[in-house]
Amino acid sequence: RDEVAALGDRGAWVLGGRSMGGRIASMAVADEQEPVRASGLVLVAYPLHPPRRPDRLRVEHFPRLRVPCLFVSGTRDTFAAPDELMSWTATIPAPVEHVWIEGKGHDLKGVDSVVAMAVADWVKRLRGGRIAPVSRRR
Repeated sequence: RDEVAALGDRGAWVLGGRSMGGRIASMAVADEQEPVRASGLVLVAYPLHPPRRPDRLRVEHFPRLRVPCLFVSGTRDTFAAPDELMSWTATIPAPVEHVWIEGKGHDLKGVDSVVAMAVADWVKRLRGGRIAPVSRRR
């Protein structure tokens, strides 16, 4: 909250993070009392639940997300299998895009440039008003 406030209240910031950082950013944007203003969320390797603990979901705030969201995930992420993540992100009332990185786990090791390109492409389309729900693999 403090960092976004220090940037100025333009409401045009795309917020997000990797794993827990993305979760915290999404919770701040979805806060019922004092939501952080953003024009979009980038959630890299979102931790849907602890590994092998699908009963401990971290999705209660998803229905309150009102900004477009990009989820970048590995297809072998033990914190969120593709079918699980897509099922839960369907509860987000804003446009959601998924980028799946084939064969990668939660660490997304060795694909920083792929993640960066996916984020840059999405932000460019967001700024141009061309975001629609899609799912694609890289």
